[in-house]
Order: sequence, then C-alpha cells, then structure tokens
Amino acid sequence: MRVGIGYDVHAFADGRSLVLGGVTIPHEQGLAGHSDADVLLHALCDALLGAAGMGDIGRHFPDTDPAFKDIDSLVLLERTMDLVRSRGLAVANIDATILAEAPRMWPHIPAMRENISRVLGVPPDDVNIKATTSEGMGFIGRREGIAAMCVALLD
Repeated sequence: MRVGIGYDVHAFADGRSLVLGGVTIPHEQGLAGHSDADVLLHALCDALLGAAGMGDIGRHFPDTDPAFKDIDSLVLLERTMDLVRSRGLAVANIDATILAEAPRMWPHIPAMRENISRVLGVPPDDVNIKATTSEGMGFIGRREGIAAMCVALLD
C-alpha cells in the first residue's frame, strides 16, 4: 500500500467557469489558472503521483506548456492514472476536502464522485469528497479563492 497527499489552491477570477471535480458549478466567478483550474482534480493528481513516487502535477503537466492551456482537468486525471498504472498500481480509495466559503458544494458532490470514480476505475464508494468553510478566516474566508486537499491510497 502506498499513500500520497495533494493540495492545490486557485484564486477566483472573472470571466471563467467554476469547475470542481469535473463539474461546472454555477457561480459568479471561476478560478484562475493555466488549465480549467479544477483545484479538486489537481490535488487528486498530486496525491496519486505522490503515492506512486512520481513527483507532482507541475512536473508532468507544466503550466508553461501551451498544450495544457485551458485543458479539462479530467484529461489530466486520465493521464495521471496512465502514469500510476504504468507503475503497476491501482487506486484503493480517495478522500478529499474542498475548502470554500461559496458556493455550496454538497449538491455537486455526487456528480464529482461519479466523474472521479469513472476515471479512476473504482466504485463511487471508494471516492469520498467533503467540503468545509474556513469560518470567514483567511483568503478562503474572504472569498478570494478555493483550496482542496486529497489523500490517495494505492495498492
């Protein structure tokens, strides 16, 4: 068994869609980033790569490469799983937390779980996603951005 952790954060930006877990969520702002800025999937990719001992998302999909400009992070997750599988590893389970004051996440979590479980090739019950606020403190509390943390267990 191998464990990896991932963390990502993106600031809010006007004129972009808010995408988390591959789900477009209605909100007045999206997240700034080279790709679609899906903090949940980026944290997940880092957790998977960490567990596999393969570095991080920036090493494999650098934000300096135009090939990744505005890319759907579900594609990055698929490519990450190709790397993980190349090491002979498979996902046992995932546990993730989204940190955001707004919007409310719970209505979108089932679709996020479905997207992630499909790409990882595991049942939705092996993908746990939670959401919390920072009780008005810090950049998250000031509604300046969203963060995500993830733990991946591979076997």
